[in-house]
Amino acid sequence: MTMNSINTNTQSLIALQNLNTTNAQMSAVQKRVSTGYRVADARDDGGAFAVAQAVRSDVAGVIAVGEQLGGVKGVLQTTFAALSVVSDTMKQIRAVLTRLADAAISSDQRTTYVKQYELLTKQVGDFVDDATYNGRSLLSTGTATGGDITAIRNEGGGTFTIQAIDGDTLKITTTAPASATAAQGFIASGGTFDTVDVALSLALNRFGASMSFVDSQITYNSKKVDAMTEGLGALVDADLAKESSSLEALKVRQQLGIQTLGLANQGPQVLLGLFR
Repeated sequence: MTMNSINTNTQSLIALQNLNTTNAQMSAVQKRVSTGYRVADARDDGGAFAVAQAVRSDVAGVIAVGEQLGGVKGVLQTTFAALSVVSDTMKQIRAVLTRLADAAISSDQRTTYVKQYELLTKQVGDFVDDATYNGRSLLSTGTATGGDITAIRNEGGGTFTIQAIDGDTLKITTTAPASATAAQGFIASGGTFDTVDVALSLALNRFGASMSFVDSQITYNSKKVDAMTEGLGALVDADLAKESSSLEALKVRQQLGIQTLGLANQGPQVLLGLFR
């Protein structure tokens, strides 16, 4: 009988097979515990790993889009800052014009106000020209740094466009009125100031809508990354509490397997005792 054979130790083979199975299971559990993943590579679950890699690629794409949108937001914020300063400066210019329209001021005072007018109008132009962020401007259409901005909004390659405006329409090019009568007529007619006010309002409305869209898109993309990451975790993450429990059970089985194999290997020695 093979049970009493020194050539084939059946009990030893069975014990060794069980021990190898336990060792393989322990190796798999230890891998899950050490990596934190139920599916760490294609050997664990090819289908799940392929899906996980696709999701990871999408997550990376959304994160990259967020970074690009941050740059677009920087351009818009810089533009808003410039428009706000221009608006405040326009108020100062109007106040100076009101003073110039007063026939009671002295010649020296008029000269001072004229210089102040010239300084303020130059500042408006400087603010418009300096409204750049990372080499881009939305208040210029005829320069290398100006023009419409087309930006990516999602990982699928969807885009949106922010239209630039001609910053020259926001600049005051009219010289200071030389007399009170000229200043009074200038104020009454509106002229350049009305044109600038209209252009400034249109710019604020346009860029305000664009800013709202960019903020909403950034918020949505952030929430989307969180949702995708959570779904990815449910797909590939290991349940460490469960794996810890399994690992302890396998350690006991491994010890019993080693003891069983040792007892099975003593069988041939027992047979030798029959011949003493």
